Amino acid sequence: MLLGVGVFLLVLTQLLAWYVEPRAKRTPTDVNSTTVFEGQGSYFDTGSVSRVDDQTITITRRVLGDVAGSERSGNAIWDVSTQIDTPKTLPLADPRKSLQWTTERWVTDRRTNLPVHCCEEKPGFEGEAYLKFPFDVEKRTYTWWDSTLGAAVPLKFEEVTETNGREGYRFVGTVKATATGTRLVPGVLVGSAKPGQVLAEEWYSNARIELTVDRRTGRIMNALIAPKKTLRAPGSQKDAVTLLSSKRLEFTDATRREQVKLASEDAGRLKLLGETAPLGGGVVGGLLAAVGVVLLMRGSRRPEHSGE
Repeated sequence: MLLGVGVFLLVLTQLLAWYVEPRAKRTPTDVNSTTVFEGQGSYFDTGSVSRVDDQTITITRRVLGDVAGSERSGNAIWDVSTQIDTPKTLPLADPRKSLQWTTERWVTDRRTNLPVHCCEEKPGFEGEAYLKFPFDVEKRTYTWWDSTLGAAVPLKFEEVTETNGREGYRFVGTVKATATGTRLVPGVLVGSAKPGQVLAEEWYSNARIELTVDRRTGRIMNALIAPKKTLRAPGSQKDAVTLLSSKRLEFTDATRREQVKLASEDAGRLKLLGETAPLGGGVVGGLLAAVGVVLLMRGSRRPEHSGE
């Protein structure tokens, strides 16, 4: 019995280490989470037709997994809603009344985290990281998709740091001022000499992108950005209107605590399957198997006694 139990544990631990644990490293499909950025900044108020400074800017991102679609496709399908609010719009329940509201649909490979272009993806995107990083994060440069830019941004590994007591890898990057589109506005708004409406150029930059990532799970435990969105007259090299600007928008304390908690729980399960259980089960299984072999050998050597 000891030999049988020992062999069973040895086989089971190998299955955990080489079969179960790698398959547990899959991006979840039943996601339902909310992350919030907050900080001081400026924005363009359409009511007063002027820039308003030193205001609290709030970015709320809600992610809901499409479980049924994920099961059909075998990929992770997440529907993402992002709204930017000012003190005026934050109390309103309707995201359409926020300063800016966008909806996206992201489809990724559950194992590699790479984009998969299917299943009504919107918009098409590239890169290795967006809402999360791949599992087993390395100290190297990753390409992170910036939705506002509409392109991938290289984020370099900066240092090992801690967020709420949990160790993570910090990655940093920047976005230089880049034209991202056009918007029809009164020419006088952007200082254009042309009468009537003009197609003003939208420009975007980000002075600091800083993401602190859990190494084992790839979950983003803290995020900091410093975005700036402006309008320029057609062909101009100077910003005429600041649509949004902040030197520091960061996860709120509540969001950081929640992200660290989830990272710790997920990493604990992966460690149990990949390290703790295989190691402990292997040691116990080996000892039981050894004891069983010794007992069998002693039993086979025991002399037989014949009856009278």
